[in-house]
Parts: sequence; structure tokens; C-alpha cells
Amino acid sequence: MEVVQPKDLEKYCGLAKRSHAELCRQKRIFNARNRIIGGDTEAWDAQVCDQKIKEATEKARQETFAAEMRQNDKIKCILENRERRDRKNLCKAINDFQQSFQKPESRREFDLSDPLALKKDLPARQSDFDARNTISGMQKFMGEDLNSHERKKFQQEQNREWSLQQQREWKIAQADQKCAEDLYMKTRLQFDETAKHLQTLESTTRKAVCAAVKEFNKSQALESVEKKIQEKKQEQEDNLAEISSLLRGDLLSENPQQAASSFGPHRVVPDRWKGMTQEQLEQIRLIQKQQVQEKLRLQEEERQRDMDWDQRRVQRARATLLLERQRQRQQRDLRRALDCSNLSLAKEQLLQRKYMKDVCTNQPTEDYFTQFNTSSR
Repeated sequence: MEVVQPKDLEKYCGLAKRSHAELCRQKRIFNARNRIIGGDTEAWDAQVCDQKIKEATEKARQETFAAEMRQNDKIKCILENRERRDRKNLCKAINDFQQSFQKPESRREFDLSDPLALKKDLPARQSDFDARNTISGMQKFMGEDLNSHERKKFQQEQNREWSLQQQREWKIAQADQKCAEDLYMKTRLQFDETAKHLQTLESTTRKAVCAAVKEFNKSQALESVEKKIQEKKQEQEDNLAEISSLLRGDLLSENPQQAASSFGPHRVVPDRWKGMTQEQLEQIRLIQKQQVQEKLRLQEEERQRDMDWDQRRVQRARATLLLERQRQRQQRDLRRALDCSNLSLAKEQLLQRKYMKDVCTNQPTEDYFTQFNTSSR
């Protein structure tokens, strides 16, 4: 009989533990429902139980809080009633004390708010010379004395006298104004007579002056006409002299010699030059003809050069067309060769498929599939 060693026990325990874990693993893995859906009923039950315990605990806690709140509300109501009763008693005691020991008549400043103070007090003043009527008291103003009635009568009489005096003064002023107006009218009439006499003298003098001015203007006009006639005559003579001078001069006669320059025969004076001679014109025309011929020659050369370039372009295009046709023929040959190659490959592939269909005829059975999923690893 072999003796079991601690190491063997540990080894056996490890093997048993691994075997149990393997069985549990296989149970989980090979159970299609748990593997696909992923449901753990035991965990769910544990969670539901924990949730119920939690809800019960929370409910008990809330009930405890509610009971405490009700108790606190009762205590609060009792305290409020007590406070209200104490406040009422205090107010009543204060009112009783005030009515008994704090009457209005016993206050020091009662005279300020005594409703019978006006009846008890003396009048504001008894005469105009009352000692109580000080300046700061403001009990006596101008026009409010006790003798105001007599004073008003005196003032009315005084106003009547003033009015009568003003009427007398107004009548005297009217008489003075009337005298002044009469004197003004007399003076005005005298001034008008004097002005009329002066106006008559002025008109007579103006007529004499106008006649003298008219005579003077007439003499000046005659002198001006004579002066213009003399000036016109002198101008005509000057014009005739100038015309004769121009006709006989080199300017209008167009003498070519007057344009000759002292610096040489090839130079002329610009302000006297009247144009080119016939020899110069012929020379210019000859040069122009030479230029035309030269231009025609250049145009002919340009045309020949263009024709050469056109011919070269045509030849180059023809060569390009030939090369393109040759390239197309080569592409057709290559395409034909590629088609033949693809056809032969297709035939070979078809033969290969037929061969594989004849050779590979076995079908998989259930034993073939049962050899899988025999372990969780």
C-alpha cells in the first residue's frame, strides 16, 4: 500500500479542481441557450433579492422619518400656541399698566397735544402795542393794525385828491399840446413855401445846364465823325500800300530762291520754303517704285517659303498615317494571338474541371462532423 504524500494530495486536488473547472466550462460553452442569450438566472435571482431588501430598508427608513416629522409637527404646534398665549398676556399686562400709571395728563409734553390748549390759551394779541407781539412771533404785519378802518378812509381820500390833481394836470398838458401843434403847422407851411420857391429855381437852372450840355455833345459828335473819316481814309491808304508790297514781294510770287539757305544747297529756310521742285519729285517717285518692286520680291520669297513648308507638312502627315496603319495591323495580330491563347486555356480548364469532378466523388458523413467540439480548448 502506497503512502499518500502531501505533494500527492496537492497534485490530486489540483487535478480535481481543474477537472471540475473544465466540466463547468464545457457546460457553459456547450449550452447553446446560455452561450447565445447569455442569461444567468442565479445572478438575476440574487439581484432581485438584493433589490427587495434594499427597497424594504428604504421603506422602513422613510417611515421612521415620517414618524419623526409628525412628532416634530406636534411639538411645533404646542410651542406656537404657548408663544401666542404668552404674547397675548404680555400685551394685556402692558395695556393695563399704561391705563393705570401712564395717563396722557401725567406726561411732561401733554401741553403740546392737549385738545383744549386753544381754549385755555390767550389770544394772539390784545392791542397793537402788546409786549408779546415780537418780530419773530409774526402776529402783526403792515396793514393789519387795529386802526385799519380809519387808515383806509384816509387813504381813499388821499387817492381822490391825487386823481383830481392828475385831471387838472392832464387838461393843462392838452392845452400846451394844442398850442405846440398850431405852431408846428405854421412853421410847416412856411417851410413848404420856401421849398416850392427853391424847386422852381432848381428846375430853371437844370434846363439851362441841359441846353449847354446838348450843344457840347453836338460839337463832340461832329468832331468824332470827322476823326473817323480821317482814320478810315488813312487805313485804306495803308492797306493799298501793303497789298502792292505783297504782290511785288517774293512771298506771293513763290520765288524758290528765297528759300535757299546760306549753310549749303541741301538746306532750306523753313519759313520761306514753298515746296519741292520737279526734279526732287521725280527722284522721290523713282525711289517709291524701287521700294514697291522690293516689296513684291519679298512677298514672292515668302510665298515660296510657305509652299515649301506646306509640302513638308503634307509629307510628314502622310508618313504619320502610314505608321499608324502599321501599328493598327500589329495590334490586330497581337489580339488574334491572345484570343487563340485564351481559347486553348479555356479548353484546358474545362478538361481539368471534368477530371476533378470524376476524381472527387466522396461525400462527408456524420462521423466527419462529430470529431469537432470534443474539447473546450
